[in-house]
Amino acid sequence: MSRSEVLLWARLRGRSPGDATFRRQHPIGPYITDFYCSAARLVVEVDGGVHEYEDRKLRDARRDEYLADRGYRVLRLTVKEVLADPDGVAARVREEARRSC
Repeated sequence: MSRSEVLLWARLRGRSPGDATFRRQHPIGPYITDFYCSAARLVVEVDGGVHEYEDRKLRDARRDEYLADRGYRVLRLTVKEVLADPDGVAARVREEARRSC
């Protein structure tokens, strides 16, 4: 896991009563998701700079479409935003999960 993923995971794995449960490196079909909340069918991806390249954007779009067609929601975060405010990003992810449960 990258540093940004480690920081986010440290905040998502510990939970309070009533919080959604997350898994890391969870497989869905041919893909491995960074983080996944089954109760909310929420996939969380932390994208680094490589995701800015056009070929990667196309692969990400196909992946997002595959997941959406199967009822999953994808929340894409950037490494920069996770590194800048891991607590805030984790709160946003938890809120997204709460809205879907």
